Amino acid sequence: MADTHDITALARSVLARGDPAAKTGRAHEVAQLWRAGRCIVPDSAPRPDDQPARPAHPVLIAPGDVPRRRLNTVPGRIALLHAVAHIEFNAIDLAFDMVARFACDEALAPEARHAFVDDWIGVGDDEARHFRLITDRLADMDAQYGDLPAHNGLWDAAMATRDSLPARLAVAPLVLEARGLDVTPGMIDRLVSAGDTVSADCLRVIYAEEVGHVAAGARWFRHVAARAQRDPVDWFKTLVRQHFSGGLKPPFNAEARLKADLPPEFYQDLT
Repeated sequence: MADTHDITALARSVLARGDPAAKTGRAHEVAQLWRAGRCIVPDSAPRPDDQPARPAHPVLIAPGDVPRRRLNTVPGRIALLHAVAHIEFNAIDLAFDMVARFACDEALAPEARHAFVDDWIGVGDDEARHFRLITDRLADMDAQYGDLPAHNGLWDAAMATRDSLPARLAVAPLVLEARGLDVTPGMIDRLVSAGDTVSADCLRVIYAEEVGHVAAGARWFRHVAARAQRDPVDWFKTLVRQHFSGGLKPPFNAEARLKADLPPEFYQDLT
């Protein structure tokens, strides 16, 4: 078809947008093109830049320098939501980088590449919607994304796996995103205790959908492990120890992780 598009090029176009509104809008446009059947998965593609485009704000500082505030104050709740927005903004790029960087990777069976792209385009579309959900809530509180400093730890961790699809799957969805399953219920409870049920409901939407994102990571990690004839549990532990600094932090949300097909034998020895 004359109007078909290279999905890896479209994914790179999301990464190239620095303005948050432009990035989220482009993410939705690319997802619509993909779902309309107007895209192809090429046989090969150039790797995307290691650093996607970013807005001038928020200012990025060291993780330990990001201030912590109590949720029983409005500034404290704004700070929490701003941190969530920053995570979701990075998560948009993580999903589209997964497509741009790895859709043609030899670790994937050729017949599985369309399904791989389908999963991660869907994840990226979700993350863009999550970002808008949180920034809309920030606007209700007379705040916006960029008002507060943030850190680049999430993207730094992802870039440690830029040359390996198995490692990226192990670290990004199965360590970093799975961590969200552990901490979000507590955040929801604290917001409810502070009387902010609207913000709590925003996090409930994100939490429910993040289970599916972790499940996508688990599914594709098992796929590449089978292709490599590796035991998925042992290989996961090896890759995490090689590519993720610091151990995993308990307590773990074992119920949500199990829903995502990430049973305790994957992570219980990595604390």
